[in-house]
Amino acid sequence: MDQKTPAADRDDLNRWASQRFAIGQPVPRMEDPVLVTGRGQYTDDVSLAGQATCVMVRSTHAHGIIRGIDVAAARKMPGVIAVYTAADLTGFKPLPVVIRPKNRDGSPMIVPPRPALASDKVRFVGDPVAAVIAETAWQARDAAEAVVLDIDPLPAVTDARAAALAGAPQLYDSVPNNQSLDFQYGDPEKVKAAFAQAAHVTKLKIGNNRVAVSAMEPRSAVAQYDKDSGRYTIYFGCQSISGNRNSIAELIGVAPDKVRVIARNVGGSFGMKGPGYPEYVCVLHGTRELGRPVKWTDDRSGAFVSDSQGRDHDMLGELALDKDGKFLAIRISGYTNLGAYHGQMAAGVATGNAVKNIQSVYRTPLLEVSVKSMLTNTTFISSYRGAGRPEGNYYVERLIDRAAVEMGIDKVELRKRNHIKPREMPYKTASDALYDSGDFSSLLKHAMEFADVKGFKQRRRESKKQGKLRGLGIGGFLEVTAPAGKELGGVAFNADGTVTIRTGTLDFGMGHATPFAQVLSAQLGVPFESIRLMQTDSDEIPVGGGSGGSKSIMSSGKAIIDASVKVIDKGKTIAAHVLEASAGDIEFAHGRFTIAGTDRAIGIMELAAKLHSGLKLPPDLPQTLDVKEVFDTPPSTFPNGCHVAEVEIDPETGETEVVRYSCVNDFGTEVNPMIVAGQVHGGVVQAIGQALMEDILYDSEGQLLTGSYMDYAMPRAKNAPSIAVESHAVPATTNPLGVKGCGEAGCAGGLPSVMNAVVDALSEYGVTHVEMPATPQRVWQSIRDARANGGPARA
Repeated sequence: MDQKTPAADRDDLNRWASQRFAIGQPVPRMEDPVLVTGRGQYTDDVSLAGQATCVMVRSTHAHGIIRGIDVAAARKMPGVIAVYTAADLTGFKPLPVVIRPKNRDGSPMIVPPRPALASDKVRFVGDPVAAVIAETAWQARDAAEAVVLDIDPLPAVTDARAAALAGAPQLYDSVPNNQSLDFQYGDPEKVKAAFAQAAHVTKLKIGNNRVAVSAMEPRSAVAQYDKDSGRYTIYFGCQSISGNRNSIAELIGVAPDKVRVIARNVGGSFGMKGPGYPEYVCVLHGTRELGRPVKWTDDRSGAFVSDSQGRDHDMLGELALDKDGKFLAIRISGYTNLGAYHGQMAAGVATGNAVKNIQSVYRTPLLEVSVKSMLTNTTFISSYRGAGRPEGNYYVERLIDRAAVEMGIDKVELRKRNHIKPREMPYKTASDALYDSGDFSSLLKHAMEFADVKGFKQRRRESKKQGKLRGLGIGGFLEVTAPAGKELGGVAFNADGTVTIRTGTLDFGMGHATPFAQVLSAQLGVPFESIRLMQTDSDEIPVGGGSGGSKSIMSSGKAIIDASVKVIDKGKTIAAHVLEASAGDIEFAHGRFTIAGTDRAIGIMELAAKLHSGLKLPPDLPQTLDVKEVFDTPPSTFPNGCHVAEVEIDPETGETEVVRYSCVNDFGTEVNPMIVAGQVHGGVVQAIGQALMEDILYDSEGQLLTGSYMDYAMPRAKNAPSIAVESHAVPATTNPLGVKGCGEAGCAGGLPSVMNAVVDALSEYGVTHVEMPATPQRVWQSIRDARANGGPARA
C-alpha cells in the first residue's frame, strides 16, 4: 500500500481485507496451488546425499515358529551394504502402546511386546523379519528375495470371536486364550434391571468390517545420523511432530533433543500414520551403523499387509425402551480384533471411545459396554477416521431404526422423543461427558426439510418404475472430540514482512494453514496473505498435541488466540515507547496501536518492521513482538448432526447406489465453511466405501485375500453422490472461537444413514438387517433369502 494513502482510506482497505478473510468466510486453501500442480514435497521426495535404500523382508506365513533366517546369500548380492535381523536390534525398546485400558477387575491389560523384527515367531502375513540395505532400491529388492526363511507353520486364527474359543491357535504364551483385555463400563446390575422392566427390548447383532486405510501416500522414512552430535534426523509422514520425536527417543534410548522429526506434506493418514512402525527403527539403526542416510519407501502391496488397519468389531447391541418409546438403557457387548500386535491407540477404539459416543444425542440414563479385545493372526488395528466415534453412532442409530419398526413408531418421532433438550444443557451423560451445547430436535427438523423427506415417496415411486428399490436412511450423530491437553502457540514477525504461526497440531491433508491464518488475522489484523504456518519440524515445535480426535481447530485456534493476546500486550508497551505515550493509553484494534482519543497510531506490521530495522528499545521493554508459549487446550467438544441418505438397489443384481445425500451439521462456529464441507465430503465417501464395498478378508490360513485394488474395492468418483451440506450451528461455550471438530463427522453420520437406507429399501421383503459391507452379493442373497422365507417374488 502506498505510504501516501490517507489514513482513513487505508483503514477502509484494511477493513475490506479483514472482512474478505474473516472467520466464517469460505477462503480457498492456500496450499492447493502447490499441491495440484505437483509441487508438493512428500517423504519419498526427500533424497539425501549418499543415501542407501532399505527394503523389508516379510513373512509369508500368518503364524509360525522361526527356525532360521539365512542372510548369507543376500549379503553377497551386488550393492548390498547390510542385512539386519532381530539379533542386530537388541538395543531398541518395543514399539510403544499409549492407550492401555484396565480390565473389568482393575488389572492391567496384557500387552505383549512388539520388537521391530520378529525373532521367535511370525504372527501375521507381512510380519517383518529382516531389513536389507543396498545402494539402490532394485538391488535391495533383489537381495531381499535372496533371504531364506525357515519357518514352521502353525495354525492361524483371524476372527476375534473364533480366537476366544477353546482350542484356538494361541499367539502368545503370555496371553491366555488370546484375550488381551476384558473391558467393562457401566453398572451391570442397574442396566440388567432396566432391561428387565422394559416394555420393549431391541436386539441386533452388528458387525463393523475391517478396512484398509489406503492413504494417498504410502509410508516412507529417510533417516540420517550425525556422529559428532549423536543426533538423529528422520523424515516421515505422521500426525504429531513432537509426539513422535519423544516416542522415537524413548524407543532408541536417547534424550528427545537428540531426535529431530520432519514431516513435509503428508498424503493422508486417517489415524494410520499416527503410531510407530518397525521400518522406522530399521532405518534409524541403519543410518547410525553405516554412517550414511538410509531411505525406505513402501509400495501398495506392502501397505496392505503392514499399515495398520481399521474397525473390525463383532458386537451385540441391545436397546431397552418403555411403552412410550423412551430409552431406558443401551448395552453393547462383543469382541474387537486387535490383530497380531497392539497398535498405539487401538485398545481405546472399541472401549473408551465407544463408551463416549454411544450416548449420542439421546437421553439414555444407563449404558453398559463390555468388550473382549482379542489378538489374532492379522495385521494390527489402530485408529481409523473416527476411532470409535462412527462405531458408537452406528450401533445406536441402527438400534433406533429397528426399534421404531418393532414398536410401530415413526423413526423421526422416536428420535425426537429421546433427544436431549437445549434447556437441559449443560447435560451430564451416562458416559460421564458434559455436553455444553446443542439443539438436536431443531437440527433434525432442519435436516428433514433440507433432505426433502416429504418428497421421498414420489422419488420411491419413480425408482420403482425403473425396477429399482429405493430406501431412505437417517443417521443422527454426536461425537466426543479429543480431551484437553497442551498446545504450542507461536507468532513470529519476520524480517521479510511475513508472520509465522507455530503450533503443534499437524496438517496431513485437512488444510490447517488457511483457517489458522483466518484466526490470526482476526486477532491481530495482520494481512492474511502474509501469514505462514510452521508445523513440520520438531526443532521448531518442541511441544504439541498433534492432530487426531477432531481437535486441531480447538487446540491450535485457542493457542493462536492466547498467543495473540500476549503479542498485543507486548505491542502496547513497545508502541507506547514509539508514540511517546503511556502504555495504559494505548488501544489496539484492526491491526493498529492507537493513543486513546487521538489519531496518532502505528500499525502492528509497521511496528514489527521498525524492530527488524534496528529500533533501539530500553532494556526493560520487550525487544520483540514474537511469542512462543505452551497453552492449555479446551475440553472435548460435541459436534453433532443428521445425515440423510437415499439409495437405489437393483433387486436382480443386488447393486446398491447412493443417489441422494444431504446433511445438516452443528460444528459450532465454522472458521472456514469451504474446508468444513470438504472434510464432510471426504468422511462421507469413506463411510460409503465401508458401508457398501470395502472389506479386508483373510482365508483360514491367515492369507490376505484382498491385498490389492484388484480385490479390495475402494470407492471411486462414480460411487460418490452430490453431497449437500448445511450448517445448524450452536457455538460451543468451552472455547473462545465457539468451534467444534468436523474432521471425522462424515464417517459418523455416513455409516448409519447409508446402512439404514439399505435396510429401508429392502424392508418390503421383510429384511430387517444387512451387515456391512452391503455388497451386491450380500444384498442379492438377502433378497433371495427373504423370498425363500415368504417375501414378495419381485419388487
